[in-house]
Amino acid sequence: SFIGFFSAITYTDYVFEWKILIFIILAMIFARNSAMGFNRYLDRNIDKKNPRTQQREIPAGKISSKSALLFVILNSVLFIFITYFINWLTLLLSPVALLVVLGYSYTKRFTALCHLVLGLGLALAPIGAYLSVTGEFALLPIVYSFAVLLWTSGFDIIYSLQDESFDKENKLKSIPVIIGKNNALLLSRFFHLLTAFLIVYAGFLVHTNILYWIGASIFIGLLLFQHLLVSPNNLKRVNLAFFTTNGIASVVFAFFTILDLYF
Repeated sequence: SFIGFFSAITYTDYVFEWKILIFIILAMIFARNSAMGFNRYLDRNIDKKNPRTQQREIPAGKISSKSALLFVILNSVLFIFITYFINWLTLLLSPVALLVVLGYSYTKRFTALCHLVLGLGLALAPIGAYLSVTGEFALLPIVYSFAVLLWTSGFDIIYSLQDESFDKENKLKSIPVIIGKNNALLLSRFFHLLTAFLIVYAGFLVHTNILYWIGASIFIGLLLFQHLLVSPNNLKRVNLAFFTTNGIASVVFAFFTILDLYF
């Protein structure tokens, strides 16, 4: 989201406005809350069966399913409400965005492409932030959005390796269930290779400087590192690859990209 926002400010005639940035941050928080809450609500019975997820809030009895659903409804309403104060296009597209981020939770029940749907949900952030500033589509945020889609899909495939046996037993769909752990890891690597290509392409597209390439190099290096952490027969470091490595990669890339726009 931040890359989309600051790119719009830099490459167009629009000026920086604190209120738009705050609205974007709030929209991002409300959308994430809705998506995470709905996923926990919808998967509460599945999570209760899975030893890996039995301690999540609803199956563990820390939060009631009714409270979780109310949380989702409240955040969904607030998400649409905040887009009203941005521009007419974001308001018009807000139900579509919600449909994607909430609909992801259903997809594992009928398609192995669920990872791509998750990726699509997160990929809305760069282009959504750009639209919030300009009210118009452009190539650069679309490139970043495709990079996010492939990056997210790739690491979600890695994360889903942990549940391959459980998903098979419970007739849930995922890439590892359909093509096996080895091929799933190969597909994840391919997605991340395409992600790296798009990050490089974005840099040439707008003639970025050295700071961008430092951030891009670190990001791509961390993509490679997470694949060195995980193998089909060793999933002990999946959480390190999924949470820590990707968290650091996203923050570092955003930091250097925004620095590059201003220096």
